[in-house]
Amino acid sequence: MNAFIKIYRYINRPRQQQNWVAEILNFIPRFVTGFLLTSSFGADKFGMPWTDESRNLDFFEVIAWFPEDVASYGGIFAMFPIFFAWMGAFSEAVGGLLLAIGFQTRIASFLIICTMLVAIFMQKWDQGLWNMLPALGFLWVAMYSIIQGSSRTGLDYLIHQKIK
Repeated sequence: MNAFIKIYRYINRPRQQQNWVAEILNFIPRFVTGFLLTSSFGADKFGMPWTDESRNLDFFEVIAWFPEDVASYGGIFAMFPIFFAWMGAFSEAVGGLLLAIGFQTRIASFLIICTMLVAIFMQKWDQGLWNMLPALGFLWVAMYSIIQGSSRTGLDYLIHQKIK
């Protein structure tokens, strides 16, 4: 059990900023990115409690068109389209929620980074930079968050303080 706590603390240890202004400036993009991912991008293709009822999605269900879209990327994506569609939608919907509240921030950021890289290179690349901007923005915030963690404005900080 002690080894598990050490690994947990290592992965989830947030970096504190020098002052609260810096903490808030760290929090705002992390929260906005997480909120947008979970409330719009993820909820449009993954069944969450806040997913629009017109989508007819059960809890944690992927919308029907998404595995077909993922399969069109070819390669390993064509071999396991349901798995990759579920993981992509999960990382947007659930990872976005975790990012917003600052819980398991680095793990959520890693999932979001993987999903955004696939979105950029497999889906948006031929559509030009303008169409890539949302995925690039989410990628940049997730890259920053994987390094910084949640700082003092997330649940990771509170949990880290409890298990010291």
